[in-house]
Amino acid sequence: MIAVELFIVLAFIFLGARIGGIGIGFAGGAGVLFLSLILGVDAGSIPVDVILIIMSVITAIAAMQVAGGMDWLVDLAEQFLRKNPKRITFYAPIVTFFMTVLAGTGHTAFSTLPVIAEVAKEQGVRPSRPLSIAVIASQIAITASPISAAVVFFSGILEPLGVGYLTLLAICIPTTFVACMVGAFISNFLGCELKDDPIYIERMSKGLIKTQGATKREILPTAKMSVYIFIAAIIAVVSYATVISKAVGIIEHPTISRNYAIMAFMLTAAMAIVIFTKIDASKIANAATFKSGMSACVCVLGVAWLGDTFVSAHIGEIKSFAGSILEQYPWMLAVTLFFASMLLYSQGATTTALMPAALAIGVSPLTAIASFAAVSALFVLPTYPTLLAAVEMDDTGSTRIGKWVFNHPFFIPGVATITTAVALGFLVGGIVL
Repeated sequence: MIAVELFIVLAFIFLGARIGGIGIGFAGGAGVLFLSLILGVDAGSIPVDVILIIMSVITAIAAMQVAGGMDWLVDLAEQFLRKNPKRITFYAPIVTFFMTVLAGTGHTAFSTLPVIAEVAKEQGVRPSRPLSIAVIASQIAITASPISAAVVFFSGILEPLGVGYLTLLAICIPTTFVACMVGAFISNFLGCELKDDPIYIERMSKGLIKTQGATKREILPTAKMSVYIFIAAIIAVVSYATVISKAVGIIEHPTISRNYAIMAFMLTAAMAIVIFTKIDASKIANAATFKSGMSACVCVLGVAWLGDTFVSAHIGEIKSFAGSILEQYPWMLAVTLFFASMLLYSQGATTTALMPAALAIGVSPLTAIASFAAVSALFVLPTYPTLLAAVEMDDTGSTRIGKWVFNHPFFIPGVATITTAVALGFLVGGIVL
């Protein structure tokens, strides 16, 4: 029966991937119905905290976007990139990495991808090189963001095992950043030079390629204030997590848990942005970041619920089968997370669906933390929104998807980045833990 149920789970995940976008959440809910009503499996738990954290963070980000904060950050990013145009392949992932760490969502990359493509084209650099690693950096940075749902959930299940929130960040931030730089180095050697690309030459001859120069943005006077408020909220989150941690022990009996505190701080930040910048609060729900964030909530709801339904029903069998394998080959957890995330299309959904089961079958905290970066393999199938956006924004044609589906410019840098992050995770984690 377990084989039949696993087939059903994979079938609904595949169906959701075919629908695309928010559809994977729909398919997850349908899968839960099938397992529970038809096969008699008890429905699993819904990752309520993860969903509510995503909603709270996205609300604050959307308020910042309406106030012009995102435009100001993108303008700063463009200035940074244009001051160092020859090193665009290294500087582009730095920008997308830290914007994602700051915001807790990789969708911030949408606003910087056009800038990256334009600067690369102006310098005669093959745009696929900086664009590919920039997208990868925006994905793996989720596992290093103090306010991402994946990090908050993962730290929550690690704390009973003696690994705190700050310890997790201390391992993940440096290892993923260094891994992105390794990925950038490899990207520099992929594909022919732009001037030698036949598709680029053909498009040039047809007049299809245009250089726009620096983009002139109208920065609202409320932009800086909104960013400062949002950053203050992040500092408050990290500070509160520090003082209530068992390692520091300043507050031994907190009146509000860390997860609830994150929600409260983010909603308060949104309120402060609305009050101090005097923006129209009704516009927040129409912001692009708000819509993408709510879509992510539905995806996590459906997929994580489906995964927990299956895993909870068969935790004993999974433990007996996988426990000995992972004990002998701990890196296999990273491989499992890699393939799961390429189907689930969400770091948060992959983490909530598989990490509790991994720890339940006896995987060590070191192995789990080192493998954490592997939940970011959203680039494997060339259908993820930021990946597709990078392809569309490169009018030189260098960022293109091959006819064999997997032969696209994101694959090699992505695999190299995740492999490096996992290896460094074992190394740094072994020192820190």
